[in-house]
Parts: sequence; C-alpha cells; structure tokens
Amino acid sequence: MNRQAQAVILLLVGGAVLRASLTDQYLNYVKPGLQPYLILSGAILVLAGLFSLWYELRPARLAVAESAAGASGGSAGVPEGAAGVSAHDGHGHEHEQDDDGHGHGSGGPKVAWLLLLPVFGLLLVAPPALGSYAAGRSGAALVAKSDFAPLPAGDPVKLTMLDYASRAVFDRGTSLGDRRVELTGFAMRGPGGTWLLARMMVSCCAADARPVKVALAGQLPDGLREEQWLRLTGTYTDRQLKDTVNGETIPFIEVSGSTVIQAPAEQYES
Repeated sequence: MNRQAQAVILLLVGGAVLRASLTDQYLNYVKPGLQPYLILSGAILVLAGLFSLWYELRPARLAVAESAAGASGGSAGVPEGAAGVSAHDGHGHEHEQDDDGHGHGSGGPKVAWLLLLPVFGLLLVAPPALGSYAAGRSGAALVAKSDFAPLPAGDPVKLTMLDYASRAVFDRGTSLGDRRVELTGFAMRGPGGTWLLARMMVSCCAADARPVKVALAGQLPDGLREEQWLRLTGTYTDRQLKDTVNGETIPFIEVSGSTVIQAPAEQYES
C-alpha cells in the first residue's frame, strides 16, 4: 500500500465517522454525549487525508526533486539517474534501493487494507442498535440504592426502565405507590415464556451495553412480537422473577395500556 492509498483510506474512514456522527446513526453505537468528539475525530481524519493526498500529488514536488537530483549528480560526478538505483556495500556487491521511483520508501503493510472493512460496514451495512438477541444473552442490570427521590408530578409519570426497575426491586415499590408510570422499550420473551419490556443501558458505547428488563402482566397488545417497541402505562406490583442468565431479579409491572411505536432514534438508556 503506497502513501496515496493510505491517504484515501484516511479520507474514507474520516468520512464514514463524520457521516455517522452528523446523523442519528451514531446513537446505535455510543451515548449522545460523545457526538462532539466523534465529529472532531472524523474532521481530523479527513483533514489529514486531504493534506497527505495533496502532498503526494502536488506537481511541483517532482520538479523540485529532479532539479535537486541533477544538481547533486553533476557536482559529485555521479551519472544522472544513478542515484536511488543501486549502492555498493564495499565488497563489490550492489544492492537495489527500496524506492518507488519518486523518492518514496516502501508502502505500509497489506493488512492496512482491512481498515476498509469498518468503513464499508458504516457506509453500506450500518449495523442496527442492540436488541432482543443481545438482551436475551445478557443478564439484567440494576443499580442498588438506599433512598429514592419522590416521583415528579404528572399522570402517568415518565420513568426510565432503570429507574422503575430499581425502585421496584430495592425500594419494594414504596416510592412508586399506586402511581401510574410510563415506560418505553422493546418486547422480548423471558423466563417461562413471560413477555418482558427491555432496553439496553450503556455507560459509554454499545460494547458495554447491558439490558434492563421488566416483566409484563395485565393488558398486553394482541399479536405482540419480539423487537416491537412499546410505550406502556401501568402500576407497580410486587411480583418478581429471576433472570435465567445471571439470577438477577426482574420486577413486574401491571400494564393498563400500551401502544406499539416506531423505534426511537435514541434506543439506549444512559
């Protein structure tokens, strides 16, 4: 791989990062707060690629190099064109210089072409956000707390999946009372065929994602399928079950109403 090809790869990688970070696509891989850093990284890669390509292709560079080589060859008595072709090792043996004819050394390793794979993945395939397949193979995530703030005003109260699950498990529903809450997540099958509402929670990116799971009881929509996104309302119930993956407690919610919705742009909780 020569330097021109390396510059083009820099441009492609930077362009793919910029394209993802300037649209909602980046939300499938990282939390929203990292968008400025993605934009900055992509811009730096694009500028580095453009500068490298300009430096390699500028027409004046070859003319200056040939003029300097001619002047040096004339003063030293070396035949023109001999420089950069061969060199003696002091024992009568000649070694060819590793040169591409333009004063450049050998190119980078061929494995560098593998950098194109994530580029094609972002530009052509665009892997979706993690869903029920990943959630079914990961244990439920909860955050233990000793005290919970009172619920805000509103009916129903909009809560994150993690907030509801933590209050239901560690607070035994005391802070929830009989208030109606609203949760949003995707449907998936749980232990014993129970329907769960789940949502992936990330600390940084999809690599550290873990699912928050809430079991569903009460009025469920007809024809419910895995991966369907739901916005539901319901109340706390003390029913619980155990996650078969890691043994974590999964609380229930008594569903009083639900709506099938499109997957939101920001599918992860953080």
